[in-house]
Amino acid sequence: MEYNQQMRNRLKRIEGQIRGIIAMMEQGKDCRDLVTQLSAARSAIDRTIGVIVSSNLEQCIREQIEKGEDTEQLIKEAVNLLVKSR
Repeated sequence: MEYNQQMRNRLKRIEGQIRGIIAMMEQGKDCRDLVTQLSAARSAIDRTIGVIVSSNLEQCIREQIEKGEDTEQLIKEAVNLLVKSR
């Protein structure tokens, strides 16, 4: 699978969020603020997982269809990946 610039940009933003959280910890910020930012980072990671799995699934399904093969197992694997990520 090829990971496009959009996926990389998402991860770079998340990296920035994490660095910001570390800075907040070093500054002794309130734990409520930290938890809010950690939740935002976790949500961003969850969305990135969804983008990666869906992009990969789309690509794999197209390849399977071109080969005339069944796609049911691919869909099950994708759903399992999403379930595991939670």
